[in-house]
Amino acid sequence: MKVTRIAYSAQLNPGKYAAVMEQARRLGRVRSEVWQRYGSINGVGAGLRDRQVRDRWLADGTHALFGVLANAWKETVRDAMADIAASLAAAKVDVRRAISRRTSDPAERQRMFTALKADQWASDPFLARQMRKHWRRGRNRTHDQIVVRADKYNTALDGRGRLWLAIPGLEPRKMVRIPLSTAVAPTGTLRLILRGGRVEIHYQVDASQMRSSQRPCGDATVGVDKGYTEALTDSDGQPHGVQLGELLTRESDRLKERNRRRAKLRSIANNAALRGDHAKAHRIKVNNLGTVKRDRQAARHRARVRTEIFTAVHQVVDKANAVIAEDLTQRFTGRKNLPKNINRRLAAWTKGVTAEALRNVSERRGSALVHVNAAYTSQTCHRCARFGRRRGDRFHCTSCGVVWQADVNAAINILHRAGDPDIALHTPHHRVKQILQDRTDRHRTRLPVQDSSPATAGRRANYPNCSAINNS
Repeated sequence: MKVTRIAYSAQLNPGKYAAVMEQARRLGRVRSEVWQRYGSINGVGAGLRDRQVRDRWLADGTHALFGVLANAWKETVRDAMADIAASLAAAKVDVRRAISRRTSDPAERQRMFTALKADQWASDPFLARQMRKHWRRGRNRTHDQIVVRADKYNTALDGRGRLWLAIPGLEPRKMVRIPLSTAVAPTGTLRLILRGGRVEIHYQVDASQMRSSQRPCGDATVGVDKGYTEALTDSDGQPHGVQLGELLTRESDRLKERNRRRAKLRSIANNAALRGDHAKAHRIKVNNLGTVKRDRQAARHRARVRTEIFTAVHQVVDKANAVIAEDLTQRFTGRKNLPKNINRRLAAWTKGVTAEALRNVSERRGSALVHVNAAYTSQTCHRCARFGRRRGDRFHCTSCGVVWQADVNAAINILHRAGDPDIALHTPHHRVKQILQDRTDRHRTRLPVQDSSPATAGRRANYPNCSAINNS
């Protein structure tokens, strides 16, 4: 398993940054040419490969138009062709959905799926029409990146212990040395991204060699529920990542105030432009409405949030060899239209970070991650399985008369859901609600559990319903 790491330049000379930026600008022209020529049916859609493109450019002299070294433009061609192939694969996902909606005949579906996978969709009118709809010609807007092959750069430490990265420049045998803010040398193919006078060096490392991957996992089975105040709460009642809510709230309040001030300044600049005072409007936009500082603050906030969430997941895996969680990659449409401030505080992007952390950390440390259907786990009591009322971080069971901590109650329900024979991962939420209500009615009337089929009876024998166990 590979994970991406980022190193940053430290106190980079403006002249060096300008030289690297010029090289990135020229390589951006290479990307644009690749997208323009081959980002269509006759290019990657026809099975064209990056090596064929390089051979063509060497034969017709196209490579001489860009003014960069051979390895630089060849790596850029390879990277751009990979981007085009990724956009093609994303379009095929939408086309597969269209095929499923168009016909229910298994043979016809299989025929179209096979033609789509083999890139033979151009001869089928329906597939060609759908591909033109979903795979539109792209345009390159990337003029700030350089891809450097593993054997084309070197690193060295100076007398003060600072690490320097030397990459090829625009002229043969002339390297550009970049000081780094870390003592860990990057490895493999590098992707240099230039932002706001600083160079980001992206590279991949083997996750098994990381120090955190050497830590053993626990031996328990734990259910976890994602929260806002804390990153995760486990079924043992222990919160993890307790600083997450404070981080999100503080950043949300800061963004609200900053955006209010920026909107006021933008209004002043617009009014000045309407009066003909373009010099004042320009000064405000240049000095007060820039994006460099804003982007750096956003990057620091995202890094702090990721650190808090990954630390929380490591704490869970320290005690668990099996983590039971809801599938956070699924999209759910909320029924309520929440105010902007609340939406900003909820920070939906943290759900994706939590899903990534659970998947990566579990895989690296040898813990099993089991996804379950989490429908109504926060609205039912884990002891009696009846519906109750949730208010904030408190869950009140109207049957038991007990008030539980809401996230702990949901985590226990998620743990129980792993052994539920009737509720699968993709069972619709309205069906889940009906199953839970039927169980409540049977418990209330003291009727035996009704088996819908021998197969269900067998599953229930192997995986008894946890709510029934708790009530027995």
